[in-house]
Amino acid sequence: MHTTASDSLASLWDQVFGSQPDPDLWVVIATLVASMAAVVPHNVWRISRNAITIAHEGGHGLIALLTGRQLTGIRLHSDTSGLTVSRGKPHGLGMILTAAAGYTAPPLLGLGGAALLAAGHITLLLWLATALLVAMLVMIRNAYGALTVVLTGGTFLLVSWLAGPQVQAAFAYAVVWFLLVGGVRPAFELQAKRMRGGAGDSDADQLSRLTHVPAGLWLFLFHAVSLCSLIGGGRWLLEV
Repeated sequence: MHTTASDSLASLWDQVFGSQPDPDLWVVIATLVASMAAVVPHNVWRISRNAITIAHEGGHGLIALLTGRQLTGIRLHSDTSGLTVSRGKPHGLGMILTAAAGYTAPPLLGLGGAALLAAGHITLLLWLATALLVAMLVMIRNAYGALTVVLTGGTFLLVSWLAGPQVQAAFAYAVVWFLLVGGVRPAFELQAKRMRGGAGDSDADQLSRLTHVPAGLWLFLFHAVSLCSLIGGGRWLLEV
């Protein structure tokens, strides 16, 4: 009995932390095209942007916790906006890093995911994503947000447990491509809103008030992080 349990645990460990074979190049390219189809058309983006908002608000929440702030709740709204509330000093490095984490989280998560896929850790990527979504669910404070996170996490869980290796690989590559490609668009949308005189309380404006650095420079940082992540992550994904 003890031997059987040990063997099962060892098998699970190998499955999660071991490496899986890379998919064919056509799968990588097809998932790139699929991610662009989810990001470029405006009507589709209005729906798919919810996933980017989850990563955006999750980034705020994670950095708030890591910098010692008290995370009190996260709300996700049907218009793809979100709100993360934390308690602590209203200034200082922790607040700055928390505010800067939103727009940079999706592309950086995509870059980290690309590194895992380049190393062949497809199953580990899926399990880590599921764990992060479960942890985020605990902090969700509205029904729409809870539904969105449950559906997203449930999809990851089903693919992780029930799908075969090829489906898992295609799903993982599609997710990472979506984070990389979809992580670029929000900064351009924010720039367009600010040019029209809107988004006066955006993350860039909050960072400007915290650091006395022009909001335009923070917007440049958002662009730089997202575009560099897309280029670097894309190179990793295409080296199959």
